[in-house]
Amino acid sequence: MSELLEIYDLHSNLIGIQERKSFYTDIKEEFATTGKITKKVKRITLLLMNSAGRIYLQKRSKIKNENAGMYDKTVGGHVIAGDSFTMTVVKECVEELWFPAAVITQKEFLRSIKVVNFEIIGLFRQIDYLSEFLSLRQLKNNWYIYQPYITTMYCGYYDGAIKFKDGEASGIETVSLEEAKEELHKYPEKFTEDLKFMIEKYEKYLIPITKL
Repeated sequence: MSELLEIYDLHSNLIGIQERKSFYTDIKEEFATTGKITKKVKRITLLLMNSAGRIYLQKRSKIKNENAGMYDKTVGGHVIAGDSFTMTVVKECVEELWFPAAVITQKEFLRSIKVVNFEIIGLFRQIDYLSEFLSLRQLKNNWYIYQPYITTMYCGYYDGAIKFKDGEASGIETVSLEEAKEELHKYPEKFTEDLKFMIEKYEKYLIPITKL
């Protein structure tokens, strides 16, 4: 079933609805011709941790068209036309990681972590909204594409079993913040630019529950 996306100009004005595959064909042709992309879509990104503060990193499948074989944020997903950011991050967890999750406010988050069983459900909070996020993505031909998005960032905790959807990832690793920073410094080519950005910008959120 094809996915329909809301298409926005660079000023975040809605300009139409387009099928996902068609949209990406159009913007890659535009980038190849002009060196820039003038349309964007909505997406969510999630950095997931266990309660000890170890971050789940997804190793992207080598068959992916972009950033193949690189370590990335736990989840990234498009917001389908008519859906909200919150609905999308919950849906992505169910569909891609196979566990239920809830997104709540900052105040509720700090209260709920004391009573929630994180082996049963994931608990997330929104940490940022970026209407002009520019994602650097490596293509299979070793070309790079700079793609604009309207992005909402989330982080949260879950201690239960995780299973990535077949074909979406070739593996998963958990690392502490300190381990992630060390690896990013030593082997930057192994990690996506999105992940580098999130580790640097949202470091203060990537901590064990006991430090909240």
